Amino acid sequence: MNLSDLARNSHMLRGSLSKKGYMRWWHSFSGVQSETGETRTFFVEFFIINPDLGRSRPVLGQHPYFKKRGMRPSYVMIKAGVFPGREGENGRQLHAFYPISALQATGSPLVMQIEVPQGEPILYSEDRIVGSIEVTAKEARHRSRMTEAGCMEWDVKVQKAVSCHTGSQCGPLAEAFRRLDSFWHGEGIRSFFEGSVTLDGVTYEVTPETSYGYADKHWGQRFNRPWFQFACGKLTSARTGKELRHSVVALNCLRPRFFFPLGSRLMLQLTYMGEDFQFTRCKWETKETGKRFIWHVLAQNKNVVVKLSGSCTKKEMLDLQYEDPDGIKEKEPLRGGSGGIGTLQLFRKTQDGRESMDTLSLSDSLCIYRGL
Repeated sequence: MNLSDLARNSHMLRGSLSKKGYMRWWHSFSGVQSETGETRTFFVEFFIINPDLGRSRPVLGQHPYFKKRGMRPSYVMIKAGVFPGREGENGRQLHAFYPISALQATGSPLVMQIEVPQGEPILYSEDRIVGSIEVTAKEARHRSRMTEAGCMEWDVKVQKAVSCHTGSQCGPLAEAFRRLDSFWHGEGIRSFFEGSVTLDGVTYEVTPETSYGYADKHWGQRFNRPWFQFACGKLTSARTGKELRHSVVALNCLRPRFFFPLGSRLMLQLTYMGEDFQFTRCKWETKETGKRFIWHVLAQNKNVVVKLSGSCTKKEMLDLQYEDPDGIKEKEPLRGGSGGIGTLQLFRKTQDGRESMDTLSLSDSLCIYRGL
């Protein structure tokens, strides 16, 4: 449901998850280069892994020193970058690692600050994110850092307008009994960003009307397999011919567990013209061709039916690099991109069957995917 929950968004790992678990706060948004008119979609993520195993320096699970000694990773990682353009060009991800001791965090509403040696602190709050990363070519050659070279600065305000609350599925009881591999809360599935990003010396202006922002949180003991996210805040109505400013669709795959993994479930939320629809059980299938991933989703509740077909070309997707709480880096890459397109058909259920409410055209959608 469309319900803000700052306490859930600020919740930190506890119990055994603090020694074998991860948290990630994700933000993605578009910016425009004022001189050329070029539009790019950027991402900034705050990633924390195994915080109770923290030492005076980051423990990188892919580093031979730590791997040889069987040490699980423990650090705060800032992931920042830009998705590839429409021709698959200039995608980039940059990683900066800090010890857990560098992190200062408050309760709800969440504020996180990372102390940076000889630099300005990196800031996360519910309404603003500020920071910078610079990775040298020498640092990028270290495979344990899973990064490319470059530099990026960002200072953007955030207005989280629409939320996706997952209810008891990701509540305290479900977490205590490890009911899911990974938990999800969409505090800002429709967000408006404002500010600027500078990537390798080129500045992009971020405005609320064209940012098409998204912000959410994942946490748990394992990464989802499959990992499937699709979100779009750029919806155009066939009924009115206009773009819908305060409408959004977002879906995320959840994998229940009862001693062992069960079948994956898809949760979908549609906010359409001020009306909210949530679906907790959906039928879905994915197809992979040589050039693109294709998704078909059928979702329904007692009032409405949604048919969503979407896709993203592989050349517009970046291989997002992570290691899990055991220090394992998956061989199959997690692909992410912002060039997703699609169509959403919305029907109202009636006594005589279905009545079409609208057909929405989706563009510039966030797509994150990895199969089983």
